[in-house]
Amino acid sequence: MKKNENLIELKVESIGFEGISIAKKDGKVYFVKGGLPDDVVIANANKKLKGYIEASIKEIITPSPHRIEPICNYYGACGGCSWQCLDYEQQLYWKRQHTIDAHNRLGKVNANCYHYTISAKQKWEYRNKMDFSFSAARWLTKNEIEKDETHNKNFALGLHIPGKFDKVLDIKECKIQEPTWNNILDTIRKKAIELDIQPIKLSKTGGGFLKGFTLRKSVLMNETMCILITSDLVSDREKIFIDWYKNESQKMFSDLVSVVWATNNKNGVNVGEIQFIKGKEYLTEQVLGINYQISPFSFFQTNSYQLDTFIGLIIDAAGINENDLVWDLYCGTGSITLPVAKRCKKVYGIELNPQAIEDAQKNAKLNDITNVELYSSDLNSPKIPDLLNTLPIPDVLILDPPRSGLHPNLIKHILKINPKKIVYVSCNPTTQARDLTELTKHYDLLNVYPIDMFPHTYHIENIAELELK
Repeated sequence: MKKNENLIELKVESIGFEGISIAKKDGKVYFVKGGLPDDVVIANANKKLKGYIEASIKEIITPSPHRIEPICNYYGACGGCSWQCLDYEQQLYWKRQHTIDAHNRLGKVNANCYHYTISAKQKWEYRNKMDFSFSAARWLTKNEIEKDETHNKNFALGLHIPGKFDKVLDIKECKIQEPTWNNILDTIRKKAIELDIQPIKLSKTGGGFLKGFTLRKSVLMNETMCILITSDLVSDREKIFIDWYKNESQKMFSDLVSVVWATNNKNGVNVGEIQFIKGKEYLTEQVLGINYQISPFSFFQTNSYQLDTFIGLIIDAAGINENDLVWDLYCGTGSITLPVAKRCKKVYGIELNPQAIEDAQKNAKLNDITNVELYSSDLNSPKIPDLLNTLPIPDVLILDPPRSGLHPNLIKHILKINPKKIVYVSCNPTTQARDLTELTKHYDLLNVYPIDMFPHTYHIENIAELELK
């Protein structure tokens, strides 16, 4: 045993929300990083905290029957796809279970039916957008260190290490993105290194030119957009690199239809002021027969393959008819709003981000949808009832808030107007459970539909159907 090790044999019992594996022994609770239910492990009890002890696996004595071999070389270092070691059917089981546990234990609510998690249509290569970061502080994986090879530790293009904002894992291949993107990523990396273009220093001293690189895809058209984010041009070498990026990069890849360059002098933000677009100014995607134009920095759900199922399920749960008035709160760019408009008399969408509302308005016009009214307003503001009171009371209310959930002022207003039907879409079962505690004072929780939008991660979307008592 090494110094400062505190080894203990544990059997992992379950996976908690956000992928925390739980074991219990001698009246103590252990959070075992990387463990799966039914794993028997030798763990190092690293840190005692209030209510539990953090532990890391030193050796797996008996692996879980549901443990499989990860297919990604970066598993364990990269923060994504942390469940790729877990059989997919078990992933679906635990995602549903997390929703049930959150509702029952935290919200003290229980739906009439928790449906089985709807499986993803495409389990790998499903993301239509990836945000990569440049960094002058490359993180080396355990395998890279053990190979004893020479690595450029001052250049990385890839993904951030969890909990270390200034460290980036240099990614050569990602299993959840379009395969051709690996080549685009490597081409950008090699050219930057060849010209000695400096990546950003994510530290107090700052400095550097290259900041971020985003890839987006239209599944409908099989087209890719790439977006390079840098600080302002300073050197001749940087200008040579940008000229190469503008004029040559698109020629190398047949599906690369849009090349975008944007500048941003702030740290850690993969957006910027657009300086140049070559090719198409937007991508086109389709949801339930409705076309969406996606500009470089506009929000759109990152799993196009699952969107028809996801949005269709929301509309079905709402039970919308042609005479209904609908509110779509936190409507974003209208991915729910516009398909709903095809089914109802009128829909009112509200979203904080004015750019998202502008995109939604453009897409409504593109599809000749005229029965929508869209507002840019803060739904967490104490003054939001002033806007809501000017709108007709809805028959159906659709809620799709961020992870933080609903603001108490909004819940109070909802319970004041009491629409007949509510559909609450959530990516965070814990905040949804908190909000359902209040909403179920007036509403029955009928059905909850978990749907897997992000295979091999612990993330889950679920759709809660509520009906006025």
